[in-house]
Amino acid sequence: MNYSNTIVTGDCSKILQNLEENSIDLTLTSPPYDNLRNYKGYKFPFEEIAKEIFRVTKDGGILVWVVADATVAGTETGTSFKQALYFKEIGFNLHDTMIFKKQNPIPQIYRKRYNNEFEYMFVFSKGIVKTHNPILVDTLHGGLELKGTTYKNYSKGEQKRGKEAKPVKDKKVKGNIWEYVVGKKAEDQEAKGHPAPFPVALARDHILSWTNRGDTVLDPMCGSGTTCKTAFELGRNYIGIDISEEYCHLAKNRISSAQLTFEI
Repeated sequence: MNYSNTIVTGDCSKILQNLEENSIDLTLTSPPYDNLRNYKGYKFPFEEIAKEIFRVTKDGGILVWVVADATVAGTETGTSFKQALYFKEIGFNLHDTMIFKKQNPIPQIYRKRYNNEFEYMFVFSKGIVKTHNPILVDTLHGGLELKGTTYKNYSKGEQKRGKEAKPVKDKKVKGNIWEYVVGKKAEDQEAKGHPAPFPVALARDHILSWTNRGDTVLDPMCGSGTTCKTAFELGRNYIGIDISEEYCHLAKNRISSAQLTFEI
């Protein structure tokens, strides 16, 4: 069944079975982890969903799983790690363990632990990654002629230290800790009908990183539609699924008002 560029209301573990095998370039989603939020009373069958995501992912395709853990009876649940290991068990490679750092985390009641400021972004690949358009950032000492500074060579062979860049390059590949303001930017305001949307900028950075124009992006628990709206704006096809008719309506409204941009 062709769900391209649609938002579908229903149980994603069932809807995913209708998607073609090897048809998705990128899945970007955040599950209702550890019942930290109220998701209309819906509890998702993780293992069924995981297997279906693997089946529909193209060879070289990517899954970005944004997740965190609850603290229950004095211990973090570790659900995020259990899920990551299960994705590996069914055939995904754990390509990268990234961090979504919140610039404005919600202050928490003192519980003899430090305030939580991040969520995991597990990046899985089905085989060797097909597409990576790395985000570049300015270097601290761009153009500097090296004197005493040395850099480690991370080759597979013997590792040595030496002056590898003369002068220092102006740009470098961004690190794997990505910082975002949550819920404050104008582009994020329209998602406030959902209890836990992630920033549009987070979706944009991942979609630009792992796909090209015309590729297909899936969010099987799309909530307010941030992934799908951003995919549309960047010239990608999208498929969104959510159990909540209310959230699907919100997602459709957001996409209907979106504008196509001219990013890569």
